[in-house]
Amino acid sequence: MSGFSNASTTRKKEDSSASSDQCSDYLTIIISGQMFGIPVLQIQDVLGPQKVTKIPLAPPEVAGSLNLRGRIVTAIDVRRRLGLGPAEAGKNRNMSVVVEHEDELYSLVIDRVGDVLTLQTKNFESNPPTLDPAWRNVSVGVYRLEKELLIVLDVSRLLGSIKI
Repeated sequence: MSGFSNASTTRKKEDSSASSDQCSDYLTIIISGQMFGIPVLQIQDVLGPQKVTKIPLAPPEVAGSLNLRGRIVTAIDVRRRLGLGPAEAGKNRNMSVVVEHEDELYSLVIDRVGDVLTLQTKNFESNPPTLDPAWRNVSVGVYRLEKELLIVLDVSRLLGSIKI
């Protein structure tokens, strides 16, 4: 009987380690047809199209500011930040993902919001050497999905180099 008990205990340990695979949740965003991911825990809000007020003499990545429930939030044009051209007329819906960086809220202006994906961290890879250098500088790594690449954005790096 004691041998059966040990086998049972061993099996339980194996089962618990298999089920304890680390996972991370990402909100997917689409910019110029490419899927990016932002860790869900960094997201404060997701907004539809908003009225953005231009800020004179702001860096080109700064789309302007918007009012979010009485709080002024700086809007960042992620397309410009990633070195992408403007969206085709009528295609860009200017959705926003609100994140916090250094105790300030920022609205990341994107083309559209995708789904929330739960991905196993064991499938996470470092940035491939062929990834555009501008994207590599704001990314922590990638997930190779069935049909496309999910580039995980580092919000601190994305916003840290913008002089606001």
